[in-house]
Amino acid sequence: MPISDTPPAPRRGLRRAVQTVLAVLVLVVAALMWWWDTEPPLFDPVAVTQAQMQQLKRPVSTGATTTVTLITSVRTLLDKRGGYISNDKLPPGVFLDNMPNWEFGSLTASRDLVRALRNDFSRSQTQSTEDKDLAEADPLLNSPNDRWLLPSSESQYRKAIKRLDGYLARLGDADNSSAHFYARADNLADYLQLVSSRLGSLSQRLSASVGQIRIGDVDASDPASASTVAAPGGGRLVKTPWTQIDDNFYEARGYTWTLLEQLKAFQRDFGPILRSKHADVSLEQVIRELEEAQRPLHSPMVLNGSPFGFFANHSLVMANYVSRANAALIDLRELLKRG
Repeated sequence: MPISDTPPAPRRGLRRAVQTVLAVLVLVVAALMWWWDTEPPLFDPVAVTQAQMQQLKRPVSTGATTTVTLITSVRTLLDKRGGYISNDKLPPGVFLDNMPNWEFGSLTASRDLVRALRNDFSRSQTQSTEDKDLAEADPLLNSPNDRWLLPSSESQYRKAIKRLDGYLARLGDADNSSAHFYARADNLADYLQLVSSRLGSLSQRLSASVGQIRIGDVDASDPASASTVAAPGGGRLVKTPWTQIDDNFYEARGYTWTLLEQLKAFQRDFGPILRSKHADVSLEQVIRELEEAQRPLHSPMVLNGSPFGFFANHSLVMANYVSRANAALIDLRELLKRG
């Protein structure tokens, strides 16, 4: 009697069940990756601040909009679709790289602002005592961004939010004047100097997507400098590895997203000093350029065509908006420094 190669019916049923479960898991992971890999929408700093201060039953004092914007930016980082992904070790988060780079860019802008709040905006002079809540929030927000063991990155950032909430509550309390915000031109100019350096670095890294000849020493901290070769006629040809092109793009998107919200908050808190320096139009120009940088990406991937080629180069487009925003920012700083 011939022996059949067909497995028994129970075994065939088990195999089909396993295949079905695996197929469903793959579909679920793919769907979650698509759902999570979406940048959060912008918010209105003034409207969010008014709602927050109404809950606290406090007036919208100077500095409240900047503080609420910082809090909301960090909270958005943690509570957007999929939550905080940078420290995920399991699917689907471990398979995503665009959103973790967006998160790092956004986190960089928030770290810069909390440091400026601690050292400059909340102090009348260098000999002043630093605010106790801001002194705690700064190191908490600067905790490693990829830590998943206790204390996790999310837990540290939520503790920072609580400290910022404490500063905000005291900032609007007329009976407890221990929290301050000094909306001075020199404070704002110092912070915008740091912002200008960030934008300049991002612009250089984005432009290196197609190769860029640089004269002089190449910055060793620049990720693109890992792939440099001597260029004809002198200098070095710096070109970003193709695996890092989308990383730089989404880091720039995250940083400019958060910076845009901060500048809108500065319009409110620094409004009088900006108008007195005739710098409000320059700030509006920076905001317009950053808004253009946040336009939706109508492509399933970041394209890297040649500068005048058939296909688009999204990195160069982003670098253009970042550079123009930086140029307007430099003009803004010059106006603020004038007497």
